[in-house]
Amino acid sequence: MHKVVRIKNLDCANCAAELSEELSAIEGVESAFADFINQRVTLEYTSEEAFSKAVYHISHFEEVEIIENVPKSKKDRHLKEILSICAGAALFVPALVLQLSGMAYWVSFGLFLAATLAAGWEVLYRVAMNFPRMFRGGFHPSVLLDEALLMSVAAAGAFAIGENMEGAVVMILYQIGELLQNIAVGSSRGAIARLAALQSDTAIRLNGESQTEVPSEELAAGDVVLIRKGDRVPADCRILAGQTSLDTKSLTGEAYYREVGAGDELLAGCVNEGSAVRAEVLRPASQSAVAKILDLVENASAKKAKPEKFITKFARIYTPVVVLLAVLIAVFPPLWQGYNFSVWIPRALNFLVISCPCALIISVPLTYFSGVGTLARYGVLAKGAVGLDVLAKVKVAAFDKTGTLTEGKFSVANVIGGDHVLELAAAVEKFSSHPLAEAFTDTGAVKVESCEEIAGMGMSAVADGKRILVGNKRLMNEYGIAAEDTESENLTVYVARENELLGRIEIADRLRPEAAETLGSLKDAGIERVAVLTGDTRSRAECALAGLPVDTICAQLLPEEKPLRAADLKADGALMYVGDGVNDTPVMAESDVAFAMGGLGSDAAIEASDFVLASDRLSALPKAVRAAKKTRRIVLENIVGSIAVKAALLAFSLFGFIPPWAAIFGDVGVMLLAVLNSMRMRAKIK
Repeated sequence: MHKVVRIKNLDCANCAAELSEELSAIEGVESAFADFINQRVTLEYTSEEAFSKAVYHISHFEEVEIIENVPKSKKDRHLKEILSICAGAALFVPALVLQLSGMAYWVSFGLFLAATLAAGWEVLYRVAMNFPRMFRGGFHPSVLLDEALLMSVAAAGAFAIGENMEGAVVMILYQIGELLQNIAVGSSRGAIARLAALQSDTAIRLNGESQTEVPSEELAAGDVVLIRKGDRVPADCRILAGQTSLDTKSLTGEAYYREVGAGDELLAGCVNEGSAVRAEVLRPASQSAVAKILDLVENASAKKAKPEKFITKFARIYTPVVVLLAVLIAVFPPLWQGYNFSVWIPRALNFLVISCPCALIISVPLTYFSGVGTLARYGVLAKGAVGLDVLAKVKVAAFDKTGTLTEGKFSVANVIGGDHVLELAAAVEKFSSHPLAEAFTDTGAVKVESCEEIAGMGMSAVADGKRILVGNKRLMNEYGIAAEDTESENLTVYVARENELLGRIEIADRLRPEAAETLGSLKDAGIERVAVLTGDTRSRAECALAGLPVDTICAQLLPEEKPLRAADLKADGALMYVGDGVNDTPVMAESDVAFAMGGLGSDAAIEASDFVLASDRLSALPKAVRAAKKTRRIVLENIVGSIAVKAALLAFSLFGFIPPWAAIFGDVGVMLLAVLNSMRMRAKIK
C-alpha cells in the first residue's frame, strides 16, 4: 500500500534522512522517504498496523506535525528564528563591551552564556530530544551525531576553556546560517506553490442554459463548461463554440498567445485572454497536464540522482567519523606535548565546527529540486533527479516521426481508386489504434465482420465474406499483392480485396512549425547527432523531413526493430528518445532517457518515459537539456567547492591559525555560498 503524509516543521535534510531511516526500520514498512523540501513523507507499507506505527513515529519525531490538508501558500516570515538571533545579539553586545573593558568578568560570562542560550535554545533542545530517540527501537548513534550536536559541543567546549565570546559567536552565527538556509529553501517551496496556482479552484458548468459554479475536481469527461475572459482553463477540454486567444505561458514558458477555435484542445492551466467560449471536458482535472506537473514535480524528490544518494550515505558515515577524529585531536597530541590540552581542545572544536556537512546535505538536493522546478516552468515534467543527471550526458537524440516531429493530425489528401476504396478503408480503420485511423470517417456503408491489427503493417478484416487489407506496402507484399511506391510526400495507405489491389489513399501530415529550430537548438546545446526512427519508407521519410538538421534516418522499421536501432545509436553516446505512441515504449525502455509528448502522447508512453512534454511543444527540449547540464554543473561545483574549502580550513585549524568564530563563519559561509549557487537554477534558461 502507498500513502503520502503531509507534515510540517521538518527542519533539515539531515533530520529527513534520520526520519526515513527510523521509519524504514518499522516492521511492515517496506520503504519510507521523508522529503524535507516538500514537507511530506511517502510510505510503502503492508498493513494498517504498520501505517499506524509510522504515523505515531512521525508525529513524535522532534517538532514534526502531521497536517490533513495542504495549507494555502503564505510567506514564512521566520519570526521565531529572527527573534532568537536578535535576543542573542542584544545580550552579546554588552557582554563584549564588558569583556573588552576588562570589567565584571562574571557579568560578561553570564551575558555570553545567556546570549548562547537565547540564540541556540532550539539547537540544544534538539540535542536533548535526540538522546531518548537514539535508543528507540534499538541503538541508533547516528540520530545523536548530527550538526546540532557538533555546534553544541563546540559552544560548550569554548566556554569550558574560557573562550566565552567564541562560544556565543559559534551559536549566533550558526543560527544566522540556518535562517538564511531556511529562507533559500522556502524560496524553492514557493516555486512549487506558484505551480499549484496554475490549477483553477472552480469552474462554471453548463446544463442547458443554466450555469453552476463547481469545484474543478468535480468535473467529469463530457461536462460542458464556460470559460470567460481571464478565467484559467479548469481541465483539459475541447472548444465547442467560439474563438479566443489563449495565454499558454504558464505551461510552455513562452510568452505568446495561441489563437484557438471550435474543435481545438485546451490544456488546463492556460488563461483565456479573449472571448468567452464553451468547451467540453476531455479528462477530469486530476488527469490534466497541470495535475501531472504538480504530481511529478512534488514526487521527483523521491527519485534521487547518484550524487544525491552519495551525499546522503556520506553524511551518515561522515559525522560519526568527524566526532571521533575531534576527540582524538583533543586527547592524543597533548600526551606528547606536556599535557597541553588548552592548545589542542580549541583546535578540535574548530575541527568539529568546520567539518559540519550542512553545505552538502542542503545544497545538493536543493539544486536538483530547483532543476526539476525550472523544467516544470517550461512545461517539461521530470519524474526524478535521476533523469536530470542522465540528460546532462546525452550525446544522441532520436525521434519518432509521426506525431512527434509531425503534428500527428491526419487528413485524407487524395484518393486513387474511387469512393468505395475510401469507404472500405474507413470501415476497417475504425478498429485500429494507430493515429492514422483518425483521418477516416466511417459512413457505415460497409459492415466489417472481423478485424485483426498487424503490428507495423496495417489491418486485415473480413467484410461481406471477403478479406480486406488496409495498410502499407509491406502488408501488400506479405500477401503477394503488387503495390508500387509513390513519389508523394504524403503517407500512403493501400486497400486490397481478395488479393486484388483496389487503390490507395494519401494521408497528409505536416511537420511541427518548431521542429527545425528545435533540432538546431539541440545541436547548439551539445547534442552531437540527431536521428529519426520511423516505419515509413525511406523516400517518403526523406521527403517529409526535408529541411530538418537530421543526421540519420532509420526507415521502414517494425515496432520490434526500433529498440535494436536505438541500441546501435547508443554506441555514439548516451541516447535521448522522444516519442508519443504505444509503439514507442520499447524504444523508451532501451534509451538512456526518454521524453513523451504529454498532450497527444499515450498513457503507456508517458508511463515509460523519464520526462513528459506537458504542452507537446518540442521547443522545450533544448531548454531541458541546458537545464540538466546546468543542474549537474552546479551540483559538482557545490560538492568540489565545499570539500576543497573545508579541507583548507581544517588544515588551518589543526595548526591553530583560526579562532572558533572564524571557523563557524567559514562553515556558515561555505553553506551559504553553496545554497546561493544552487539558487542559480532559478534563473531563466535560454
